[in-house]
Amino acid sequence: MSNYDEKYLKRGASASKSEVHAAIKNTDKGIFPGAFCKIIEDHLGNDKEYCNIMHADGAGTKSSLAYIYFKETGDISVFRGIAQDSLIMNIDDVIAVGATENMLFSNTIGRNKHLISGDIIGEIIDGYEQVLSMLNDNGIGIYSCGGETADVGDLVKTVIVDSTLSARMKRSDVIDNDNIAPGDVIVGLASYGQATYEDKYNSGMGSNGLTSARHDTFTKLYVDKYPESYSAETDKEYVYCGKYKLTDDFGHGDLTVGQAVLSPTRTYAPVLKEIFDHIGRNEIHGIIHNSGGGQVKCRSFGKGVHYIKDSMMEIPPLFELIKDSSGTDYPEMYQVFNMGSRMEIIVPGDLAEEIIEIAGSFKIEAKVIGRVEKNPDSEIANKVTITAPDGQEIVY
Repeated sequence: MSNYDEKYLKRGASASKSEVHAAIKNTDKGIFPGAFCKIIEDHLGNDKEYCNIMHADGAGTKSSLAYIYFKETGDISVFRGIAQDSLIMNIDDVIAVGATENMLFSNTIGRNKHLISGDIIGEIIDGYEQVLSMLNDNGIGIYSCGGETADVGDLVKTVIVDSTLSARMKRSDVIDNDNIAPGDVIVGLASYGQATYEDKYNSGMGSNGLTSARHDTFTKLYVDKYPESYSAETDKEYVYCGKYKLTDDFGHGDLTVGQAVLSPTRTYAPVLKEIFDHIGRNEIHGIIHNSGGGQVKCRSFGKGVHYIKDSMMEIPPLFELIKDSSGTDYPEMYQVFNMGSRMEIIVPGDLAEEIIEIAGSFKIEAKVIGRVEKNPDSEIANKVTITAPDGQEIVY
């Protein structure tokens, strides 16, 4: 067992989610088994030309960090970002199969009422409405159907913020990652900076790896001060063992370190819609949303291919800070975090430049970060090779 796996298990999490994968291994994979999301027949309209998607995700343990930040600073608006995290983790998975309209959204908030006030719930709900408005302004057809707020203090220490999204789309518009093939290039879209539809600098954090990020970044000061922010069963050796206070200066984008780790998950929906409109979904061989699994997420898609990422985005300051604070090596960092690129578009090489230009029009950096080759070791299994900044080639 690697140090990476051991740390996650000690913190009550699973790095590989092997038990989850084992539990679902025999479930139906839908009508496009290779697509990024499960897609089923059109049970809503009973039209053979259409299909349905339903997706669930949330902000994860990022909400626990938001709670501490609020307690330390009094800034209740931090919970608006948690709503964005919860929604975008659904939106950007679903748009990876080509859906941009006919989306219905609902949320589920579970809170400990002793600690999470109605004002906080109001901020979360307002946060949802704010990001929904931004998405609609950018041509994404998504509509709120309300949600549920449950007082579950016996189960939840602070607050958990989850969402569910459904969509209906034409089968002919589905982007199926089974089309990924040797000869394709991988265009990476930056997770950091400030897009035209964002109101401040985004560190690139997203909503994955937060169990690792918050404990490896922030100081032991919070162990005794906020016991409600972590599991009592976790060995305190693994709780808040980093170098920083939440209010320390990050040095970029006028953010504190706490604000940097809490940067709301960037959506690529406006960019991808523009790409679909100009290039067409049928020209795109695959889209990978680098959520759980970081830069190794792509390994789960395609058949018998070797993803070679030898021209990665420059690692943004936040991930360098986490790496330094935790002493984590590059192989583990690339497997946990997006490391600067959270969306990958896999296309024939002659389409790359147009995608890069479209992303640039939204002030999002994009570049060809690698290519797809045949996996010499298997006709079915995939592998990933990443060239780290220090020159080492990491094989997964």
